[in-house]
Amino acid sequence: MGKMKKNWRDWASAHLILEDILSSKEQKSVQASVMSSTEARKSKTVIVMEKEKIYLSLNQFEKKVPIMVVMKAMGMESDQEVVQMLGRDPRYGALLLPSIEECALIHVYTQQEALEFLEGKVAKSRFYSASVEKEGRALVILRDVFVANIPVRENNFRLKCMYVAVMMRRMMEAIINKDAMDDKDYVGNKRLELSGQLLSLLFEDLFKTLNEEAVKEVDAVLNKPSRSRFDFSTYITKGRITVGLERALSTGNWDVKRFRMHRKGMTQVVARLSFIGTLGMMTRIQPQFEKSRKVSGPRALQPSQWGMLCPCDTPEGEACGLVKNLALMTHVTTDQEEGPIISLCHCLGVEDLELLSAEELHAPNSYLIILNGLILGKHRRPKQFAQAMRKLRRAGKIGEFISIFVNEKQHCLYIASDGGRVCRPLVIADKGVSRIKEHHMKELKDGMRNFDSFLREGLIEYLDVNEENNALIALYEGEATIDTTHIEIEPFTILGVCAGLIPFPHHNQSPRNTYQCAMGKQAMGNIAYNQLCRMDTLIYLLVYPQRPLLTTRTIELVGYDKLGAGQNATVAVMSYSGYDIEDAIVMNKSSLDRGFGRCIVMKKLSAVHQKYANNMSDRIIRPQRDGRNAEKMQILDDDGLAAPGEIIRPHDVYIYKQSPSDTKNTVNEPVPDSFYKDSWQTYKGPEGETAVVDRVALSTDRNANLSITFMIRHTRRPEVGDKFSSRHGQKGVCGTIVQQEDFPFSERGICPDLIMNPHGFPSRMTVGKMIELLGGKAGVSCGRFHYGSAFGEPSGHADKVETISETLVKHGFSYTGKDFIYSGITGMPLQAYIFMGPIYYQKLKHMVLDKMHARGSGPKVMMTRQPTEGRSRNGGLRVGEMERDCLIAYGASMLIYERLMISSDPFEVQVCRKCGLLGYYNYKLKAAICSTCKDGEKISTLKLPYACKLLFQELQSMNIVPRLQLTEA
Repeated sequence: MGKMKKNWRDWASAHLILEDILSSKEQKSVQASVMSSTEARKSKTVIVMEKEKIYLSLNQFEKKVPIMVVMKAMGMESDQEVVQMLGRDPRYGALLLPSIEECALIHVYTQQEALEFLEGKVAKSRFYSASVEKEGRALVILRDVFVANIPVRENNFRLKCMYVAVMMRRMMEAIINKDAMDDKDYVGNKRLELSGQLLSLLFEDLFKTLNEEAVKEVDAVLNKPSRSRFDFSTYITKGRITVGLERALSTGNWDVKRFRMHRKGMTQVVARLSFIGTLGMMTRIQPQFEKSRKVSGPRALQPSQWGMLCPCDTPEGEACGLVKNLALMTHVTTDQEEGPIISLCHCLGVEDLELLSAEELHAPNSYLIILNGLILGKHRRPKQFAQAMRKLRRAGKIGEFISIFVNEKQHCLYIASDGGRVCRPLVIADKGVSRIKEHHMKELKDGMRNFDSFLREGLIEYLDVNEENNALIALYEGEATIDTTHIEIEPFTILGVCAGLIPFPHHNQSPRNTYQCAMGKQAMGNIAYNQLCRMDTLIYLLVYPQRPLLTTRTIELVGYDKLGAGQNATVAVMSYSGYDIEDAIVMNKSSLDRGFGRCIVMKKLSAVHQKYANNMSDRIIRPQRDGRNAEKMQILDDDGLAAPGEIIRPHDVYIYKQSPSDTKNTVNEPVPDSFYKDSWQTYKGPEGETAVVDRVALSTDRNANLSITFMIRHTRRPEVGDKFSSRHGQKGVCGTIVQQEDFPFSERGICPDLIMNPHGFPSRMTVGKMIELLGGKAGVSCGRFHYGSAFGEPSGHADKVETISETLVKHGFSYTGKDFIYSGITGMPLQAYIFMGPIYYQKLKHMVLDKMHARGSGPKVMMTRQPTEGRSRNGGLRVGEMERDCLIAYGASMLIYERLMISSDPFEVQVCRKCGLLGYYNYKLKAAICSTCKDGEKISTLKLPYACKLLFQELQSMNIVPRLQLTEA
């Protein structure tokens, strides 16, 4: 099952972004850019300040054009009006002065002169219709491309002029005061693209293309004078949309020319390695820009991520900090209709922009009201307006995901109803008192209420990142003051799905939590409830998965307790045998016998019963029960397919299939048996593995051919070198397996399953793991699951260490969790008390059986006659350039000679001492002959790597003659 990614995108619809640009001479310049998208087109408008002058940069113009010329071209001929629009402060007028002067220098004073000036700057290559030529290309660009989100009615450009004035004002504010610069990495400035949006773009393009092509074909037919009966439906290409969607989803390339979209790698296959891995993939967010750039800005943990994106769950390595995950309660908004909101705003006292004079645009006593980047107008009392809008939202009269954000610095009020914003629910508080009372919670427990009813009744509301800045949020109800507007539902929801599995993560060093987020996805366990009916390429299953003794609220919310991926192992923290150095684990053989860490690996094999063009098809026939190949076919049933339950070994035939030797020409019946050639398929597994045919399924593929699928099952028990990990990023391999008789045991006769080296704790500071051991031990002794949710101690979602210790003491254990241990070898008590108890351990998918590789002689590459490369091809172990350098430094010349030639590709050549070229040995004359001199007198035999001989011949083919000079050895 494929999946579309969520993508970060900088600003949807149209939003103003200010940024610092480093120009070529390393002098800072400020630019204001707007990405506008309407139904018809997408455009990026950039206004940039260079050498104190302001220019407009648009793709449709060949070079940057002065902004005052653009203003005049849009009908604002008076310079005074532009200055008025920027505001009364003389600093703004002074910054605009050079641009006004530049405009006067090129003698542009009227709208007509400005349009003529711009006409000369339009990029020529564009293809324009006749109507455009009549109006003038510059005017059309200003009307349709320049800040495209603002409509122009009857060539009235006033709204556009005002928008440009706001852009320039913001830019000048940024020059005067550096704090006004926008942060591109701020989460409130980001939008997520969901799969639905991306698919709708793709569908729209395909559907419109289908219509256009049909119209083109039909027009061509209707223009012909002579034509027979006309049927429109024959001109609609069948499967056009299907093929387009399938191609995009299978390749992941979104090439939508209509929207100028060319993106690669937009789809991924869902990883079904573990339940939590699949769930984690559903919350993943992919960035837009490439990973190779070593920038720290976008990778940093943003403070605005709080509650929206998980601070722990990000991969290590090149994608670190770029690939993020949603937090537990995050909602991603979808687009909402703007029309009703606009009319509502006008009802609530927003003064229309067209009615305002230039002087009033930035009047200090009122705020600009901006809806999704479109300036609606001004309001005299923005605070009351915002309160009214919020009241309406809580009453459910407008959409619950609309955000109202008052920006005091910019004297603006932003209303956002566009899609892709991240928001999260919070409890509303009136003067610090929560709206949710005891009786509400009782109704929730009794099942009379659900989350949506809380939302409908205005007890809870969704806030996005920008609106959070207008709120004062208390962490707990007890901490609320009179100014508090909202209260967090629960602090652990700032973490995502993967980080929510970690018990007591707030007691760990933060990178450990990040490591666990990556490893939790590789843990074996359950995949889904239908895991035994699935036919995936590769399935890893744990034989006896358990739910963790020390659980968290997140685990219960996401259902991990029903589909766990690990086992509760009794761990003793002590040094034992020296096989536990560097995080290795000593395992108890009897625990493994009882099924600890045992897993099943299932692989899929498939075969197709092909039909051919000449009506011939493959055939599956009865296997030979005696003769040459009978041994290979022991597991086949009489129908020629492997029987379920049979043990399958390498080189065993699992389907006895024959294919026709001629698939092109028609063949006369009856067809003799000799016409078919064997094309059976054999099992290519590793030697020494006893795999079993688990089940065989018959189905048909999309071309109506019979498709046969075999699932091969292999049960593995843990061995030395398998990788295990606890839930705290403490990974280790199995160092040795010890008989239970030699294992230490406690007074109560309890023997640990694993022994872990105590040196894993000090430098890693995973205190959460110690508390987990205590909590698990207390849980086992009193028979209740203890909790360890993040930051849960104040709210009762995590047990305190004191209460856990009290439980332990009550059941006869030490409050520290340490036990009195006897040595299994001498039977004497150990000198120290040992910290021992249950910890939830995960078996990871990295098993030594899949990685182990060695070889003596084996397959070679045809061309160079050197050993193949890689484990899958049974390749050799290469001594590379650096290894060669080491051997040279040691002076081990014969070893180098052996590794680089004798073990690789030795070859005997005949070399002519006269001309220095290669000859050959003629077996008929029993003499060596030089190909160039045509005689065999001066010929020596020489040992050479075959690759070297190949190089000489390749050089000769390029007219370069390598001659060998020989000396007597």
